Parts: sequence; structure tokens; C-alpha cells
Amino acid sequence: MDPTFYIGTILIAGYILGMVAQRMNLPRIVGYIIAGILLNPTTLDILPADFIAKSIVANNIALAFITFCIGGSLLASRLKALGKSILSITFFEAEFTFVILAFGLVFFVPGLNLAQKLPLALLIAAVGSPTDPTPALAIVKQYKADGNMTRTILGVSASDDALGIMNFSLAMALAGAIVMGRSYFTFNNTVLLPLAVICLSVLMGVMFGIILTFLSRNLKSDESMVTIALGFVFICFGASLFLNFDELLSTMVMGFVFVNLSPKSKTVFSLFEKHFEELVFIVFFVLAGANLDFTTLSQVWPVILAFIVLRTIGKFTGAFAGAKISGASKMATKYTGFGLVPLGGIVVGMALLAKQVPQFDSFGTILINVTLGAVVVHELLGPIFVKYALVRAGEIHPHHQ
Repeated sequence: MDPTFYIGTILIAGYILGMVAQRMNLPRIVGYIIAGILLNPTTLDILPADFIAKSIVANNIALAFITFCIGGSLLASRLKALGKSILSITFFEAEFTFVILAFGLVFFVPGLNLAQKLPLALLIAAVGSPTDPTPALAIVKQYKADGNMTRTILGVSASDDALGIMNFSLAMALAGAIVMGRSYFTFNNTVLLPLAVICLSVLMGVMFGIILTFLSRNLKSDESMVTIALGFVFICFGASLFLNFDELLSTMVMGFVFVNLSPKSKTVFSLFEKHFEELVFIVFFVLAGANLDFTTLSQVWPVILAFIVLRTIGKFTGAFAGAKISGASKMATKYTGFGLVPLGGIVVGMALLAKQVPQFDSFGTILINVTLGAVVVHELLGPIFVKYALVRAGEIHPHHQ
């Protein structure tokens, strides 16, 4: 069958099951992943294995789009308005989660030697550090919640993707060094080289962000703006990939620079959200579900369980510490952690990206299955925890519950 048939099937199946999930008061992303699981070669066998193996281009296009939009959410004036308590909570909850997962998961990964467990634990830890803001936003809109707790949860969950990408860059460098062995484990390779890659990736993003800002000044139509913006986003991602820079960091920085320098950025991001966001998410998460390996999944359920427990500990302790240090309210100190449970979005892309690295072949499938298994659980439970936090804070009124 021609690949266009499979692309059409992905879009229709993802859309239908996304709507079903929404009707059941679940995030649409859960429906997309379930659609991918049903289309998986090991279930209904609709998508052939060779089609899934060649879907890297589609994944990279989606990743470039998503990370550019993440950068576009980091408007400097908005970050400043969030205040020190939200920035403090964001830093501590993301980094506590990363550290707790990295140390804890080494003891739960089965069937691998230490040289494989350490890099895998680092990569899973990086995947666990961000929070998916989509469920929180859906809950807020559905129940018309408003107040300090609402703004805190939305601010933190929208901001910590940037730290998650930074953690992922560091984890990729350290994991690569561990896999390469002692001969590679030098100061240059483990410290200077990762720093150089991060700096060059940032410079790449700054350069493309400035170029896009400059060109956008003379563009009049929405069609031209979207075409040029998407073109340079994909060029930035592809060039970073070719030069062995961190492509996620480059495109995120590009979005950050563009949203803070260009008066036309609001138009571009609103057009992206209106016309492209759902399409990109459907393709991305359906393919992610189609990558699920049920044989491996049945073997790594203890790792998924450990991931969920350790990540929850990291989010709660980190949010508590960040709130205490910054002098946040008692309500924020006590309940913000509940609002940071959701996991999704960019983390699946991180796992898929790491799986493409040849040095990680021995545990790439485990990484994908742990990530997808954890995402499904967190996206099911996350909205419940978010709602609980807002109810306890008194920001969801009884007649809206």
C-alpha cells in the first residue's frame, strides 16, 4: 500500500480516538496514543513495520514545530510577571525530579549491565523532568478556575519544558560519554564538549531567530509569514542535526528569540495553534503509540512503576522546596506539586530522538516503552490531581465541579 494511505489512516484514527478521549474527560493525547497502539503491527497490523521505521522525518518535523512553539511561550515580559516564586518552584521541581530519577532508576532497570543502566537512567530522568501544561489548561478552562494557585500551576508547567530540554542536552552528552567507555571519559569529552554543544546550539537558535525576525518585517500576508517561519524552523532543526548540535535546544531558542524580538510573532504562533497544532500532535503521538513494543513493555513495568513513584516524589519535594525558599503562600507550598503530575508533549519526542542515536541501540526500545507507558498513566491521572489542587485552593467553585 502507498504511504499516503497510511498517513490518511493515522490522521483519521487519531482524530476520532482523540475526540472519544475528550468525550470521556481525558486529554486528547491519550486518544492519539491509543490510536497508534491499535494501528501497531503487533495489534491490528495496519501500519507495517517498515513504514514506522521510516517515520523519522515526520517525527523530526513535529519536534521542530513543538520545540519552536515551546520557545515561543517564553515571552520575557510574561516570565517577569510570573514572579520569583514561580521561577523558584520551576527550577527546584524540575531539577529535583531529574536528580531523584537519575539516581533511583539505576536500581530498577532489569537485564542490563551498569554501563547501560547509568545512561538509560540519565535519559529517563531527563524525560521525567518537564510537566505537560495541556491538562492543567484544559481543567482551568473547563471549570473556569482562577486565582494564585491556578496561575502558579499554569506558569510552572508552561515554563519547565525549557529546563527539561536543557536537562536532556546534558543527559545525552553524559550518556554518550558513559557508553563510549573510560577512554572517552575525559574532562574535554564530558564537560567542555557538552558545554560547547549547548553554547553552539543556543547561538544557532539566536541566529535563526534574528534572521526570521528581520525577514518578517516586510511580509504582509499570513500565508507568507507561516511559510517563511516553518521553512526556517525546519532549516534550523536540520542544520543543527547535521552539525551534531542539540536540535531541540536550537529550535526552542529560535522561538524564544523570535517571540521577544518580532512584533509579528503573536500572529505566527496564533496561526500555528489554529491551523497546525492538532495535525502535528496527531501524527506525532499516533506514531509514538505505533512504536510501542508490547514484549518489552511487559518486561519493564517495574521500571514504569518506579518512574511514576520517583517522579512524583521529585515533583512534590521540588515544588515544596521552591515554594518555601521563595516565600510563596502556604496554599502554593502545600498543593502546587499536585498540579505538576501531568507528563506528555515534548518528552515523547526526547525519547524518540535518543532512540535514533546508534550508541543507545541496546536500551533505546526500553526508553521508548518506559516513556510511553508513563505518559499514558500520567495523562490519565494528571487532570485528576490538577483538579484536586484547584479545589483545595478554593479556585474551582462548587457549582462548577
